[in-house]
Amino acid sequence: MARVTTAAKVGIFTVVTAGAGLLIYRFVHQGGGPGDGYVVYALMDDAMGVARHSRVRVAGIPVGSIESVRLEGDRARVDIRIDDDVALYEDAAVAKVSSSLLGEYFLRISPGTEGRERLQDGDRIHVVEEGTSTDDIMKEVAAIARDVRAVSQSLAATVGSDEGRENLKDTLENLARVTEALNQTVRENRESVRNILANVERLTERGGPEVERILENVRVSTNEVRTLLAQGAAPGEESGEVRQIVERVNRASESLENALEDIESISARLERGEGTLGRLTKDERLINEVEGITESVGEFVGGLSRIQTIVNLRTDYQFLTSTVKSFVEVRVQPQEDKYYHVELVNDPRGYTLIEQIDVTSTNPNDPNQYREVRTTTTNRFRFSLQFAQRVGPFWGRFGIKESTGGVGLDTLLFDDRFELRQDLFGFGEVVLPRWRVSLGYEFVRRLWLLGGVDDILSGDRRDYFIGLQLRFNDRDLKTIIPFASVP
Repeated sequence: MARVTTAAKVGIFTVVTAGAGLLIYRFVHQGGGPGDGYVVYALMDDAMGVARHSRVRVAGIPVGSIESVRLEGDRARVDIRIDDDVALYEDAAVAKVSSSLLGEYFLRISPGTEGRERLQDGDRIHVVEEGTSTDDIMKEVAAIARDVRAVSQSLAATVGSDEGRENLKDTLENLARVTEALNQTVRENRESVRNILANVERLTERGGPEVERILENVRVSTNEVRTLLAQGAAPGEESGEVRQIVERVNRASESLENALEDIESISARLERGEGTLGRLTKDERLINEVEGITESVGEFVGGLSRIQTIVNLRTDYQFLTSTVKSFVEVRVQPQEDKYYHVELVNDPRGYTLIEQIDVTSTNPNDPNQYREVRTTTTNRFRFSLQFAQRVGPFWGRFGIKESTGGVGLDTLLFDDRFELRQDLFGFGEVVLPRWRVSLGYEFVRRLWLLGGVDDILSGDRRDYFIGLQLRFNDRDLKTIIPFASVP
């Protein structure tokens, strides 16, 4: 009976052991069998420490296991079996997480965003977060250790030498002296510091009520302003001054907003190149044309501003004929060294025209052919139109002089206040051309005294004259015109 009992005990123990083993095997391989869940995979650069059949967790809860780990190309392919009730989406992520410093790892999965496309059996998890391995940590620790060693060596080389020890000793001695001096200062001024604190305390005690009254006044003023702003106007009465100001500010802000909207609209049109200004800011060709026109107008206006107009009013008295000769001259001077000369002359000699006529006669008392020379003198104005160019103190002129061709040479000296003028003209009018020489001196500003000889080459027509000339320019006219009376 004892043997049967022992055999029964052994049998029961064997059955229990086999059942426990079966239970442990089923627990380890739970969800790992074919058709249990679905399989996804991830490609990892480093799968060290990831073991087959190890658990896969989401938020620390097991949701599957590693089906297999194998090499695919130069990366590790990890197949993961996930429970059917756990959904993974296309932005899911997997990370290798260290569970201890002994190199044990498990896979942590982030399911992704709900509502996106769900992963199916055989799909890939594209987002892989590579964790820091123990070797990486050890490498970082080694690098830190090298830096600490370098610092300690530098400190040892600095402080460990005799010079470093002396410097450190001097520094400590200086610190001790400074501390002692500070203590001495505090001891010497202890009474002053006590008096200062006492004064501050008395001021605080005395000023406390004043501060309270000030705060009370501020509080009352604040309440009054709040009440004034909160109250509306009584029926039939206009709003208070503060409310009117607030209303005006509101209207001004609305007007400002409308103006800003208009400005924004205009700016948008300019940015799009609409309108004249928009095209002007966008069209490079138009901009270049406008710049060219502006430069041309600037040059033209600048040239006009540099043009100077000089007016001469002159009267000569001729001694031999006892007549008066008058001149009105206008000079247009665009530059300092050139001018255009226009002149109108009232000459008492008039204008002499010589005509040569060939006559064929049938009169027996006259030759068959003869030539008549007729001289006609008319009392009319003469005019001059000449161009002048300056070289040093000399002005050379050529053109029309008193209705005939002529040239002239002027010499200016003593800051252009002394003038020697020579004119040669009248070619074809008489046998000899007319040569006039005159001297002029500006004895008063703008007023000239003149004298000279006219028609020097002709003995019977030669005459002597003296005269006055008033010369002024456009700047003088600008000065005079504002004071002229306007009817």
